[in-house]
Amino acid sequence: SDLMRALGCELPGLSRKPLGERDYPPGQHGQRMRKKSDYGLKLIEKQKLRFNYGLTETQLRRVVADAKKDRGATGDKLVELLERRLDNLVFRAGFAPTIPAARQLVSHGKFQLNGKRVTIPSFRVSPLDIVDVAPKSLNLTPFIIARETWGEREVPGWLTVKPNRMRILVHQLPTREQITIDVAEQLIVELYSK
Repeated sequence: SDLMRALGCELPGLSRKPLGERDYPPGQHGQRMRKKSDYGLKLIEKQKLRFNYGLTETQLRRVVADAKKDRGATGDKLVELLERRLDNLVFRAGFAPTIPAARQLVSHGKFQLNGKRVTIPSFRVSPLDIVDVAPKSLNLTPFIIARETWGEREVPGWLTVKPNRMRILVHQLPTREQITIDVAEQLIVELYSK
């Protein structure tokens, strides 16, 4: 997509297919290389995160603030908190082709968390949570397709997926090594530290 080419990277949450040959930015002057300022580099990293997870500026600021409260490395915590969003979990489990598609399914009430209907895409899952497709929704087209195509995308090690039951089990908090987005999260933390 033009967005991924503009940022010069693949965003797993938005891409069904790799970027391909054109790794220069979109637009008629896209092949001209421009040197980015320190601020410009930080901004690009922030936009990668925002667009991959589909966040508004306000939502990202809130997550950065939450990450700063943690004792560990703020950058690692930031990415972990985003990865624990329910819409991202549905995408990572292979139940939706993209994060925006997962967000729509969650907000329309197609999932249950520990047996209770949930409609908040930003809800943060915790270890031992169980996420199921709501029984009434099991035979909807997106889930039929998900069952047929399941296994085409690798499921991260912090999750177990039961595609026949359309169930996701959360084992642990995701570690930075298990998160596939190519982003320099420390630059984002610095951007918001001013």
